[in-house]
Amino acid sequence: MADQQARDEVVRFTSELIRIDTSNHGGGDCRERPAAEYAAEQLAGAGLEPILLERTEGRTNVVARIEGTDPAADALLVHGHLDVVPARAADWSVHPFSGEIRDGVVWGRGAVDMKNMDAMILAVVRAWARQGVRPRRDIVVAFTADEEDSAVDGSGFLADHHPELFEGCTEGVGESGAFTFHDGSGRQLYPVAAGERGTGWLKLTARGRAGHGSKVNKENAVTRLAAAVTRIGEHTWPLRLTPTVSAALTELAALYGIDSDLRDVDLLLDKLGPAARLVEATVRNSTNPTMLDAGYKLNVIPGEAVAFVDGRYLYGTEDEFRATLDELTGPDVDWEFQHREVALQAPLDSPTYARMRAAVEEFAPEGHVVPYCMSGGTDAKQFSRLGIAGYGFAPLRLPEGLDYQALFHGVDERVPVEALHFGVQVLDRFLRTA
Repeated sequence: MADQQARDEVVRFTSELIRIDTSNHGGGDCRERPAAEYAAEQLAGAGLEPILLERTEGRTNVVARIEGTDPAADALLVHGHLDVVPARAADWSVHPFSGEIRDGVVWGRGAVDMKNMDAMILAVVRAWARQGVRPRRDIVVAFTADEEDSAVDGSGFLADHHPELFEGCTEGVGESGAFTFHDGSGRQLYPVAAGERGTGWLKLTARGRAGHGSKVNKENAVTRLAAAVTRIGEHTWPLRLTPTVSAALTELAALYGIDSDLRDVDLLLDKLGPAARLVEATVRNSTNPTMLDAGYKLNVIPGEAVAFVDGRYLYGTEDEFRATLDELTGPDVDWEFQHREVALQAPLDSPTYARMRAAVEEFAPEGHVVPYCMSGGTDAKQFSRLGIAGYGFAPLRLPEGLDYQALFHGVDERVPVEALHFGVQVLDRFLRTA
């Protein structure tokens, strides 16, 4: 079991990692190296030999391997990213890169996404070194750059150019799962992720006839683009249930004593109440327009207009997603993937999933572990290129009233000290037996 020093270190590591500003502004504007060097120092202190790798100067990744006791067993990847999304200090109650510990809470950008999990991994590895613990299977630890943008300098680079470091890995765990979800009626759910929607970030381009703003123009690029964006934003995608989402609905329905009739999912979601939030974003594909760019002067009709759309698609639906975009954009607007990554699905009947469930239940016997699919994506997408099935497992026991999911990329991101203590114990328990 994780000792007191591990519980102390997970808090300190979280705070110190937050103080290292690794804001990823996109387009290569980030520098993870100081955080990577920090993580490597802690791993080296546990007797490991971490490797630092860069595709681009300053965009640093760290990989280390812990040898298991069973050389015939498949290896397990445990990964976390070092970059964070930007934060404006004026919007926060505390400085977002202070790592302040106040009233039993660690504050700052990355407290939940995901320097807390990075800290848990480091604390567990160092505790094992002190206690002489070796896991059953080889464990590959990876801290990555660039997850908050394209992952081209992070997990994508590692998967494409250094696959040998992940030799034998068949499964991986990363963000985000095994956190407390309070349903408002006293139940505590612990969703463990076994799937992710695919990423389809889209660029739409409408072309027309440039001209004077006072003239009749039936080939207005802005009008064409606006019409397509409206169709996309207002489109209701049909229900599409993956095995992971079906299992989540079935288990939740059983827990609440509700008829699990998957023929009327919308009605079932209504009956689930607040717990529906765990699955409602993953029963359909989605397309949300996010950015518009057109014109250079008010009285000039531009010849081109551009929009960007955050698209997400479920496992097995990419062909349908593409065909629907062709229809919604119409003949006057072209679309392309600005960034694309695959949808994922991991087996729920695996020993690894069972061990994750058992580890949570040991330390949260009052909780109910349920599967779920992430609406967004993680580095598991890139690691899947190596045949690694990805799970979301970054355990935290959270108090009622703290909206964990709203803290991702939100203002006043924070994590309770007790949640970190719980997390390091659960992660230790799982990894020992994995």
